[in-house]
Amino acid sequence: MKKFLLSISVAMFFGITSYAQETAAIPLPKVDQKYWQHESFEESGVYGVNTQKALQFLESKKRKPSQLIVGVLDSGVEITHPDLKDNIWTNTKEIAGNGIDDDKNGYIDDIHGWNFIGGKDGKNVDGDTLELTRLFVKYQDLFEKSTNATSNKTKFPKEFEEYQKIKAEFENKLAEAKQGAAQYGQMDEIFKVAFPALVKEWGERDLNEKNMISFKPTSKEAQQGMIIFGMVPKEAWEGKSMKDFLKEMTDEISGGAKYYKEQVEINLNTDLDPRPIVGDNYANKSEHIYGNNDVDGPDSTHGTHVSGIIAAKSGNGIGMDGIAGNGYVKIMSVRTVPNGDERDKDVANAIRYAADNGAKVLNMSFGKAYSPDKQIVWDAFKYAEKKGLLLIKAAGNDNINIDEEVHYPTVFDGNGAIVSKNVITVGANTMDNDNLKAGFSNFGKKSVDVFAPGNDIYSTVPNKEGEYKNESGTSMASPVVAGVAALVWAHYPKLTAIDIKQILLESVNKNPALTDISVTGGVVDAYKAVQLAEKMYVTKKLK
Repeated sequence: MKKFLLSISVAMFFGITSYAQETAAIPLPKVDQKYWQHESFEESGVYGVNTQKALQFLESKKRKPSQLIVGVLDSGVEITHPDLKDNIWTNTKEIAGNGIDDDKNGYIDDIHGWNFIGGKDGKNVDGDTLELTRLFVKYQDLFEKSTNATSNKTKFPKEFEEYQKIKAEFENKLAEAKQGAAQYGQMDEIFKVAFPALVKEWGERDLNEKNMISFKPTSKEAQQGMIIFGMVPKEAWEGKSMKDFLKEMTDEISGGAKYYKEQVEINLNTDLDPRPIVGDNYANKSEHIYGNNDVDGPDSTHGTHVSGIIAAKSGNGIGMDGIAGNGYVKIMSVRTVPNGDERDKDVANAIRYAADNGAKVLNMSFGKAYSPDKQIVWDAFKYAEKKGLLLIKAAGNDNINIDEEVHYPTVFDGNGAIVSKNVITVGANTMDNDNLKAGFSNFGKKSVDVFAPGNDIYSTVPNKEGEYKNESGTSMASPVVAGVAALVWAHYPKLTAIDIKQILLESVNKNPALTDISVTGGVVDAYKAVQLAEKMYVTKKLK
């Protein structure tokens, strides 16, 4: 489930620190904030992943990359984006548009991947409920609406106990969503009127304290906008234009209004069931062949942003550069995640599809609090492990210790044993070393392996003309690691998934702030990783 995360600027306006950093007023390092995930810690002091020095090292060793496929299990990917189109996987065994399963893999016309949340008729699931909602509906039918409700409470005591917990959580979440929808909706209406008026009257003035003091708005709307803007600390708008900053605030408030509105109307709607769109037998968890070949879907914003972090084309003079964007890494889009919680059946099938069709690295920027069919996901993890895949997944954005509160999918079974060894779980760090762990990022000494840049990451978003924006979340940190894994593995293809995992975990830049909240206590570093891979190649006498 995608969460609504405020930027530092907007969070400062509201006085909120749970999603921003605790000391956001501290000046950030003077680095290109559209590039910061690539920064070298040694040279800039910023915990980026040192992409350029890694590439220089590979060139010095005359290492030539092999093609490597990264499966992006997400909301979909805009495969026509100018910064992505050259780095999209194409299934050369399939003939586009002929309606025939040419490669006999069970999926017709799967040219660039597959969509497990669409139907044969081309329709797609956009919004879906949370797993919490689905469990609430299931248990409510059993313990409240059933004619045998009273006896069911005695007959199924464990399930009834769980229902009581789920019911309380659901009701609290719904109340919060309704309150958020009302508050953000009201602010959205005010901002949409006040800020354009302020921008118009402000004109081309520089945004500084002197001009703020001398500026006298004339219209009531501009006056209201100035009152609101006056509540924002200097650190939030410094270095920006009035127009750009107010657009940033307006867009985020509109995003918040949309998020909470959809929580009420879609994610927490007990009457909503979009699954008939897919047309599968949902109860049959061993069913694999369903869906369609629309790998973009109705809203591929999240998956497109993730894909750009991994493999946006490097050196083309537009937008931004992916970690592994030099053409040897290809993105396979496997549409798995709606606006809501992904379903375990779809996750398991997406992993198996990617594994069977040549992917070596999977990025999984999703997660949820409940997983009723977790076993089939674990079985898929094991299947991917046997096929030699490396799975990279986001730790989640609730600022909780996931050693204590499980974030699914997890690699630990009910007894705490590791289900498969080919998974890396990633937390998010910032460019502010005094608040290195992003305020939203989950953590865990046992459950989070590494950290990677995940706050205000600039990447691709859907628009055939080519658009970009900043997004925050462990959803952004995970593809940074997936990109580094792909970069290393493409240049050292004879290593195994376990080798690559070992290399990434052993080559981090450590920081005391991360010691007690992750396995490695550090941030991934591509330069150190390729050095370690080179050493491993020499030791194993590989060529």
